[in-house]
Amino acid sequence: MNTRTTRIVLATALALGIAGATAAPASAGDRVPAGAHPAPGPSTGRAPDAEALRAAISGLPADDATAALVRVGGTDGAWRGSAGVHDLTSGRPADPDGRFRVGSVTKVFTAAVLLQLAGEGKLDLDRPARPYLPDLIPAAYGQVTVRQLLNHTSGIPSPDPGNGDTLEEWYAHRFDPHDPVDDVRDATALEPDFAPGTQQHYANIGYTVAGLLIERVTGDTYASQVSRRILKPLRLGDTYFPGTDPAIRGPHNHGYQVFGPSGELRDVTVWGASDAWAAGDLISTTADLERFTEALFGGRLVRGPLLREMFTLPDASVREYGTGKPAAYSAGLSVIRLGGREVWGKTGGRWGYNTAIAATPGLSRTLVYSVNATDAKGADMNATAMNIMVAAFGAPDTE
Repeated sequence: MNTRTTRIVLATALALGIAGATAAPASAGDRVPAGAHPAPGPSTGRAPDAEALRAAISGLPADDATAALVRVGGTDGAWRGSAGVHDLTSGRPADPDGRFRVGSVTKVFTAAVLLQLAGEGKLDLDRPARPYLPDLIPAAYGQVTVRQLLNHTSGIPSPDPGNGDTLEEWYAHRFDPHDPVDDVRDATALEPDFAPGTQQHYANIGYTVAGLLIERVTGDTYASQVSRRILKPLRLGDTYFPGTDPAIRGPHNHGYQVFGPSGELRDVTVWGASDAWAAGDLISTTADLERFTEALFGGRLVRGPLLREMFTLPDASVREYGTGKPAAYSAGLSVIRLGGREVWGKTGGRWGYNTAIAATPGLSRTLVYSVNATDAKGADMNATAMNIMVAAFGAPDTE
């Protein structure tokens, strides 16, 4: 498979999250076990390709990215690397321990907390969400279940964020505050995209509702619940919720975005994320995300059958809204086959930053990267991010 074909396949699969058709059976060491949760599997003897990984992040800063931080782990071995610059003004090397915006990887944290609450009997995945939030979810969406919020089959449309239609307009509104309650009310005032459970449409709105659901059933804030249930137990000391603060606290590498036909490169490090909230506002590091990924896939955060929700796609009859392709998202994660193995995970993009967590279910290979992409919201997958993914796992399988 040539580079262009690989990029097209991965761009299709990964533009919004690690995605693909329902995966075929993988090798024994990497298949999701039939038991309660994926247990660490044996080494496959396929050590990380250090040369390919170094090549994937060589030459930074470049047109598509100014820095990259990479951690590969698992029973097959580990590799760490960073490249590029902390900022274009000073030109000093990128900080490998720097914090960054994880974007939609936040959804995995949200899904894990909601599944924990289901395990504690505080909510039922098969029950409609409206009884939990009767003041926010109208009768028109009364049949949307909690599970459908998590696997993007609710049919709730995305609200108009009011930030404009162009990049310049979004930039002008980058500090505007957003209220998740208002976003849900605006969304549910619209006609459904489809009947719940019949199609799949990846969007933030289901996770905005999920964040409010967490708050309603616990009587606590979403951020506090994620901190108490995940961040503190795993000692993720560099992971936090920014709230209304548009800056990144602590050490971090600057993010840049290409503006206009002239190719102007503008520093977009300081940019509010309240529009994403429980769907995408978290800030973290590669070390923290690696620890989170290992704990999640190892069954230490979500246990028993509920963890299976994160490795189960909707029924085969459910197709992607607008394209008719097979549904690709589970509760928080998605799947693709790379290098002959199932790879589950999630990508995220905020202006100036692309992030991914990914792993084989048996934890023979894990990957976390942060790429300071200059096209972080582009239609195609960032070239550096694509190279890292292929170097870590192999090219997409073709049939």
